[in-house]
Amino acid sequence: MPKFNLMSYIMPPEDKMFFTYFQDSAEICRKSACLYDNIMHNQLTEEYKEKALKYKKKGKLSYRAILKQLNRSFITPLEREDIQTIAVQLNKINKKIIKACLNLEVYRLDKYTDEMKEQALTLVQATEKLGEIVKIFKKVSDVEQITKLNIEMKEIEAHGDEIHRRAMNNLFSGKYEALDVIKLRDMYKEIENAFDACFYVTDTILNVVLKQS
Repeated sequence: MPKFNLMSYIMPPEDKMFFTYFQDSAEICRKSACLYDNIMHNQLTEEYKEKALKYKKKGKLSYRAILKQLNRSFITPLEREDIQTIAVQLNKINKKIIKACLNLEVYRLDKYTDEMKEQALTLVQATEKLGEIVKIFKKVSDVEQITKLNIEMKEIEAHGDEIHRRAMNNLFSGKYEALDVIKLRDMYKEIENAFDACFYVTDTILNVVLKQS
């Protein structure tokens, strides 16, 4: 009977570490999205602000861990450029969401539009789908399943685009003061950019898998 290696169970081999870090980063993005959604229903509190700053720090640490692992690895399971691209975009998603959370205080926003709330819910869906794709992403991945999930992510992103267009149309209808237009436009755009980054990550993963298939 082969001996059980406790350390190999606790610490995944180096060629699997990147996939583990990707999953950690995607989960942080999901938690940040859920936080933003909760704020949309309960207002920004000190507790939520503390959570936002905690997730910001966790996202940065996860990103740095990937880069550190990349620098110390002589052989990588994926092309180095692909690893770096995925890491950068995952960190970008989290930064965009946290920035939106904290900007609610900067912009003195305590009333949230229907479009903001709809964006928040759709963002949760996008980060959940992102987590699904990252979870099955590995050295030898299921191309068909990842393609299916990528199409589903594209549909979520398209819905996000529709919310953004509707929000912009409503914003410039003349119902808002000029300063409020600037504030809300920035909030909408920040979340829209997070949607785009989610799709960019899943599209990158699909391209990587197709190259390896």
